[in-house]
Amino acid sequence: RMKLEQIEEDRAWMEERNLGSVAAREYARQEAEKRRQSMAFRNMEAHRIRDEEEQRRAEEMHNQSQSIQLKLAGEQDADEYRRQMAEERRRSLAFRNAEGSRIREEEEQRRVEALRAEHESIELKLAGESDADAYRRAMAEERRQSFAFRNAEGRRIREEEE
Repeated sequence: RMKLEQIEEDRAWMEERNLGSVAAREYARQEAEKRRQSMAFRNMEAHRIRDEEEQRRAEEMHNQSQSIQLKLAGEQDADEYRRQMAEERRRSLAFRNAEGSRIREEEEQRRVEALRAEHESIELKLAGESDADAYRRAMAEERRQSFAFRNAEGRRIREEEE
C-alpha cells in the first residue's frame, strides 16, 4: 500500500511537474508570441514612421524645388523687365536726341534765314542809300548844271546887252 501511495504520489507529482512544465512552455510560447507581435507591431510602426518621414522629406524637397523655380522665374522676369526698361530708356534717349537734333536744325535754319533776311534788308537799305546818294548827286549835278546854264545864259544875256 505504501508503495502504491508512493507511486500515486510520484505520479501526482510528475503530473504536476508535467502540467507546470506544459504551463511554463505555454507561458513561454505565449510570451514569445507576445514579443513577436510586439516586434511586428513596432516594426510596422517604425516602417510607417519611416514612410511618413520619407514622404515629408519628399514634399519638403518638392516645395524647395518649386520655391527655387519660382525664385528663378521671378529673377528672370525681373531681368527681362530691367532689359525692357533699359531698351525703353535707350529708345527714349534716341528719340529725344533725334528730336533735339531736328529742333536744333530747324533753329539753325531759322537763324540762317533771319541772317539772310537781315543781310538782304541791309543790302536793300545800302542800295536804297546808294540810290538816294546817287539821286542827291544827280540832283546836285542837275542844279549845278542848271546854275551853270543860268549863269552862262545870264552872262551871255549881259554880254549881249553890253
